[in-house]
Amino acid sequence: MEAKIKILSDNRSAGHDYFLSDRMEAGLVLTGTEVKAARGGQIQLKDAYGEVSGNEAWLVNAHFAKYSHGNMANHEPIRRRKLLMHRSEIVKLQETTRERGLTVVPTKMYLKNGRIKVELAVGKGKKFHDKRQSEREREMKSEAKSALGRRGR
Repeated sequence: MEAKIKILSDNRSAGHDYFLSDRMEAGLVLTGTEVKAARGGQIQLKDAYGEVSGNEAWLVNAHFAKYSHGNMANHEPIRRRKLLMHRSEIVKLQETTRERGLTVVPTKMYLKNGRIKVELAVGKGKKFHDKRQSEREREMKSEAKSALGRRGR
């Protein structure tokens, strides 16, 4: 059976700011109002990152907007949220982030078979000239694609 996936939040700036590699999936420990807010698509991953402390992985700085129908027990918008991963995956993340300049970046959050998952990637920060080079390559691909489209008419 094919897994049904609905994207709740996408971190497009991650690809602009980092060279991404080693993608993996993790579950999240969330409260009830966080799940309601997430299903409504009220999540922002722009400044979020992953960290490993002790034997646990955490998602830090992810912003889940307060649930509109929540009561006094509503959640804090920004807090550390525990990631659910296998021990071997956590150890792998810990080893790769020890290298200089590497960080764990959430690229997207989605609903998969009724469960909220986050896709993590190991990223190395881009310098300003790398960002400009990526932009040039994107423009060249776009121009080539539009030129091919015009020629085919």
